[in-house]
Amino acid sequence: MNEKTIDVHGLTVDMAKREIERFIASCDNNVTHVRVIHGYSHGDNIREFIQRPNSIRSKRIKRKKFTKNRGETIFELY
Repeated sequence: MNEKTIDVHGLTVDMAKREIERFIASCDNNVTHVRVIHGYSHGDNIREFIQRPNSIRSKRIKRKKFTKNRGETIFELY
């Protein structure tokens, strides 16, 4: 598994969306997972947004994984 991480703490939902989409688009084809660190207290708005279907637009996203850690979301990529 080749994973990259992006931290969007402190960003607005709109800013986080743009940064996540840019980050995924910039990943090499060998990257299979992107871990998004959004936080679990102040990051609830971002987490709730990410959980919506098609909230992050990228043809590379295979699925989202919600871990036991509420402060992160993992995107599995094609």
